[in-house]
Amino acid sequence: MDFAEFKHEVHRRFGLYLDGYKEPQLKRRIDSLMSLLQVPDYAAYLRLLSQDSQQWQRFIDKITINVSEFFRNPEIFARLEKEVLPSLLARHRNLKVWSAACADGPEPYSVAILLNELAPAGRHQIDATDIDTSALAAARRGVYPSRAVQAVTPERLERYFRREGDHFYLQEKIKHMVNFRRHDLLKDPFNSGYHLILCRNVVIYFTTATQNELYRRFYQALAPGGVLFIGATESLFQYRELGFMKVAPWFYRRPEV
Repeated sequence: MDFAEFKHEVHRRFGLYLDGYKEPQLKRRIDSLMSLLQVPDYAAYLRLLSQDSQQWQRFIDKITINVSEFFRNPEIFARLEKEVLPSLLARHRNLKVWSAACADGPEPYSVAILLNELAPAGRHQIDATDIDTSALAAARRGVYPSRAVQAVTPERLERYFRREGDHFYLQEKIKHMVNFRRHDLLKDPFNSGYHLILCRNVVIYFTTATQNELYRRFYQALAPGGVLFIGATESLFQYRELGFMKVAPWFYRRPEV
């Protein structure tokens, strides 16, 4: 079994679509895991994944990014707080937000904290999705190591978290603001009508064709005037061709009708 056949079988058996990933990086990650497990070939590895749920989870963890941190790139989140969200809230009392590929939850929870401060009376909808069910389970627990909260201000740390030893427990009110569910960006349909979509430091792992298709689908998922927020490691060079207006570095707006 060659690598192309392996990807096809993973999709057929598990529903995980791998063709959109950049192949050299994906193959390198999978080969390194097989080497660590001393699995001789792709056929044997496929059998192992079919028989051992722990190895399947390890496989998912290897090919996805399942950890994050609150207010990652604080200077960029400051622009979200001071410019982008106030602009959206000036037009919409209640915001509909999607954090795509949210990992273990710090990103959507960061947005929830901001909305709790900027528009506490609003009935906001914050959807957060990821392909990794174990990461989503961790997100729902809302318990984080100190590394994940290193960019949180002391005031917010005291207001929104309870510290127990080396772990920080997020306030229940903020946890209840976010709806987590499993979603595969490469195969599942997108909802629509979002005022803000965050998809940060994930698209870089996909092929150029897949990136463009995702950005096109994000555009369609945004409400007119809605904003796409991408990662600091990413660039949307074709934003005009896709229909976006550049609001600021890493922020792209779907024009109003």
